[in-house]
Amino acid sequence: MTAEPLGHAAAGEPASPAASAPPAASASAAASASAAVPPTVDVVPVVPGLHMLRFPIGQAYVWRDDDRGGGPASLTLLDAGWAGAEEVLVRALRGIGGPGARLRRIVLTHAHRDHVGAAGALAARYGCEVLAHRLDAPVVRGEEPVPEPDLTEWEVPLYERGIATVPEAPPTRVDREVEDGDVLDFGGGARVVHIPGHTPGSIAVHLPRHGVLVTGDTVASVGGVAFGVLHVDRAAAVESMRRLSRLEPLRAVCFGHGDPLTADAAAVLRAAAEAARA
Repeated sequence: MTAEPLGHAAAGEPASPAASAPPAASASAAASASAAVPPTVDVVPVVPGLHMLRFPIGQAYVWRDDDRGGGPASLTLLDAGWAGAEEVLVRALRGIGGPGARLRRIVLTHAHRDHVGAAGALAARYGCEVLAHRLDAPVVRGEEPVPEPDLTEWEVPLYERGIATVPEAPPTRVDREVEDGDVLDFGGGARVVHIPGHTPGSIAVHLPRHGVLVTGDTVASVGGVAFGVLHVDRAAAVESMRRLSRLEPLRAVCFGHGDPLTADAAAVLRAAAEAARA
C-alpha cells in the first residue's frame, strides 16, 4: 500500500459500528451523544521521537523516524484513539511530522474502542498498514465481540462512566497479525511483546534502542504507576505486567491511561509490578 503524505490526504469514509460488550443503558446513550462531538486531543512531547496524543479518555502515541537523507519523516501511530477523531488526529500528525511526513503504520495494542476508534478512517485515508495481535484481530475486524472484562465491584461504575461512554469503534481491517517477538520496522527495531490478560491479544511495543515501552492498558499511571483495570483475566494480566517490568532497557514507559514515566522508569515499574495483585 502507498501511504499518502499527511499534507495531501482525501477524507476517508467511516464504516458501520462494531459489536462490543453491552454497556449500561445510560452509558450507551452517553456514547451516542459523544460520538457526534469530535474529541479534543492534546499533543504532549515525551522523549525525542515520541509524542503522546491525549484524549478525554485514553491516549495514543506517535513515533517519528527522520530520513537520514533529508526526506520526509515516517510516522507510526501506536493506537488510534476515538472513532470520529480522524480530523484532529490528522492535524496532530501534521504538527509532529510536517506536511510531507507519511503515516506508515498503525499498531493497535488491543481491541478496545478507545484504542481502535479512528484506525480504519486513517488507514483508508493514508493507505497505511494496520497491525494487531492475531487473538484480538477478529475483534478489531468486527468478526467477534469484544470480550467482557472480569470487573471487580469498584470497577463497575468506572466502566459505566468511562470506557462505555467512548464511541464504539467501527469494524477495522487488520493487514498484519503480529505475534510475540515480532520486530517491526520503526524506531530502530520495535519488538512486539504479547501480554495477555487485559484482552487475550493485548500487546506492548518495546523499542530497545531508545529504551521506550508502550504498555497499552495492562499498566496505568493514574495517581501513580499501578496495575491497570478492566481486565478479562486479572491473573494473566498481573503476570504480563511482571514480564514488562523485566524488559531492558527502560527509560520511558508509556501507558494507555495516565502520564508517561520518564524518571527512574525501570525501578518504578518493577516496584509496581511486585505490588500488583489479581
